[in-house]
Amino acid sequence: MSRFDEQYLDLCNRILTHGEKITTDPAVLKRKTGDRTKTNMPTHLAQTEKPTTTFSLPHEVLTFDLAEEFPILTTKKVAFKTSVLEMLWIYQVASNDVSWLHDRGIKIWNEWEIPASGLYAGKDFKKLYQKKGIKEDPVGTIGTAYGWIVRRYGLVESLIETIKTDPANRRMIMSLWQNEWLETAALPSCVWNSQWNVTGKKLNLMVTVRSNDVPLGMPFNVSQYATLCYLLAQVTGLKPGKMTYVINNAHIYENQIDGIKEQMTRESFKAPTLWINPEIKDFYKFDNSKDLKDIRLDNYQNAGTIRMPVTE
Repeated sequence: MSRFDEQYLDLCNRILTHGEKITTDPAVLKRKTGDRTKTNMPTHLAQTEKPTTTFSLPHEVLTFDLAEEFPILTTKKVAFKTSVLEMLWIYQVASNDVSWLHDRGIKIWNEWEIPASGLYAGKDFKKLYQKKGIKEDPVGTIGTAYGWIVRRYGLVESLIETIKTDPANRRMIMSLWQNEWLETAALPSCVWNSQWNVTGKKLNLMVTVRSNDVPLGMPFNVSQYATLCYLLAQVTGLKPGKMTYVINNAHIYENQIDGIKEQMTRESFKAPTLWINPEIKDFYKFDNSKDLKDIRLDNYQNAGTIRMPVTE
């Protein structure tokens, strides 16, 4: 069993066994913590989708040695190319334009794409952009989130330069949570913070997640940030080291439980190997086409797809 599968299935079991049940029951809604899905959901979805119960645990931590094993689940198939292309969309292309994903056959951000009217989740994004003095058009984007923040603050360029010139620096942080731009974000960043550290010749990474859909979001996030660490290590002349993954709120939705229980019964496999084109020394030169020519998984055995609904 891969190290990720082992930690992941243990987390799922603990959430289902010991997690706090958060429900839409009127008696419970009097508390400050109600069912988040109804309030999080865009207006056009809230009219057709019913809220669902969640089971959650706070402050969960997973650790990985990237030098020993690449973390990707084997007890179910993870769409590796999609996860990496999403990561490159955020950190390499530094984009909030959903059409870039569409061109590569990726639809995972469709529900948060601001429509032509500019009206989304009860907000008029065109007016909000004008109020903020943002001259861009919010239509077809996810607003001022993720790649928009990366581009505005030059986060990747600054990080790479610091790793190369001042590896002992203790302030190597990329924060996607900028209070000034939360109002104009279709979805404020879930994976919102990454902290970087160099020990010897290894690049280490700590990822902080405010809220993680464990069945759907987490498998993507772990693998894509591990890949990001590998890429940045290569272009800065280092090797990938330790990765720590911290979740503030780890949750499973009620309508995902059957899928998780099925996954718990499945056979696991040895972790695959991540191959990165050794000729690429510039982060912005890695191929980000649909073919993802410079990044691949070798010997990725898995137990197959488990389809689960997107709730949040």
